[in-house]
Amino acid sequence: MSLRIIRRVLVCASAIAVSFCFAVSGQAQTRLDGWSSVVIAGDWRDGDGRPIEAFDNARRDLSSAFVKAGMPSAHHRSITLNPAKRDAAAPAEALRQMGDTLSSGTGGCFFYMTSHGVPGEIVFGDTKGITPVDLAVMLRRWCQARPTVLVLSACYSGSFVDALKAPNRMILTAARRDRSSFGCGEGETYPWFDACILENLPTADDFLGLAQSARACVARREAEAEIDTPSEPQLFVGSEMQFRLPLLRFTHSSG
Repeated sequence: MSLRIIRRVLVCASAIAVSFCFAVSGQAQTRLDGWSSVVIAGDWRDGDGRPIEAFDNARRDLSSAFVKAGMPSAHHRSITLNPAKRDAAAPAEALRQMGDTLSSGTGGCFFYMTSHGVPGEIVFGDTKGITPVDLAVMLRRWCQARPTVLVLSACYSGSFVDALKAPNRMILTAARRDRSSFGCGEGETYPWFDACILENLPTADDFLGLAQSARACVARREAEAEIDTPSEPQLFVGSEMQFRLPLLRFTHSSG
């Protein structure tokens, strides 16, 4: 029997066992119970420093969409660094909120950041940007060994993958390490990558299916716009997550 077949058998057996446990206990069959999640907009300006709404639009609607998909609202936080917003947090306070929220879960850990980026750094308000080492240290403290899904929507965000790789993590980035992503200018409703996540989340079964659909969506949009240097979103799946991801199915609540 091939390794691929063995893996499929193990995944199916695990799925049956999980479903049986939920049925016996009478609990709602959501596979994201106990997860904690943060969606944060790290910038609010275009490349020339003019205010834009794309990042905050994405932060707002992604937060709503992931809660509808099964992220527990009690352990979810939507954060903006945009000082023009009533609920804005200063960078130090945003870090505190991120840590408190992500540390509060007993299941997995979900972190989504949308912002501008340069190689090796993502814009985080008016302070020094977040680097791959910064984020690696924070996630080790907040998420520890829990299953973790990271989505980084920024130019050059692929430069974060090597520092963040771990067996318990899935990492999806909006661009490879040496490429820009698109849709972060004036007049855009969302960055294109975030728009593709929002477009495909309602029909995605799980994180891996969402990643695959979103990458195809980005490629299609960039081809239609005749982009010469496509962003090429990157996907890393750790060895532990290869078995976990098929069980982490979205619920798609209509509420």
